[in-house]
Amino acid sequence: MTKIALFGATGTIGTRVLHEALRRGHEVTAVVRDPAKFPDPAAGATTVVRGDVLDPASVAGAVAGHEVVVSAFGPGSGNPAALVTAARSLIGGVRSLGPDAPAPRVVVVGGAGSLRTPGGPLVWDEAGVPAPVLALMHAHGDALDFLRTVPVEEVRWTCLSPAAQIAPGERTGTYRLGLDGLVVDEEGRSRISTEDFAVALVDEIERDAHAGRRFTVAH
Repeated sequence: MTKIALFGATGTIGTRVLHEALRRGHEVTAVVRDPAKFPDPAAGATTVVRGDVLDPASVAGAVAGHEVVVSAFGPGSGNPAALVTAARSLIGGVRSLGPDAPAPRVVVVGGAGSLRTPGGPLVWDEAGVPAPVLALMHAHGDALDFLRTVPVEEVRWTCLSPAAQIAPGERTGTYRLGLDGLVVDEEGRSRISTEDFAVALVDEIERDAHAGRRFTVAH
């Protein structure tokens, strides 16, 4: 059993991560801005605490005593740059725990925009990407660029990027792995269900196979 602090537990991906982790017997703390509004009565085994992923001091208070911190935070309709603020806040909060406290690992849900397509260009360089989506892609890329400046000896971080298409669907328990290249099927499609994305993320929590780097998954 792993003690996991989860930011973004009420979102589309975060909800699936929460359920997948509980399904496997892990102990999950959902860190939310307003615990009274936590909407998931099915997650009865979840501890719910107040915290703000954009505030390093709040992060430190919420994650102390946990072994892994997961951020499934998304800016919603807000400023995409909040993704960079969140990444900096997570690392800053973990660092502030000090040398005498066990440092939790950090697993961040990233984006697909900075993955390289089989044809060579990055996903975000392909034609026809809407401007709001492009801004979100680049914000995820900036957050990843920041994480790559963090020595893994100081904070053991990992970033998991989804396939080009991710949506709620079936939990098959299977997926294919990639690193910085988009994973596609025989027909050139790149997609994964949020349920199987959560499977891959919790697998990473259990295996710690990609410390200090980004990886990606698809069906």
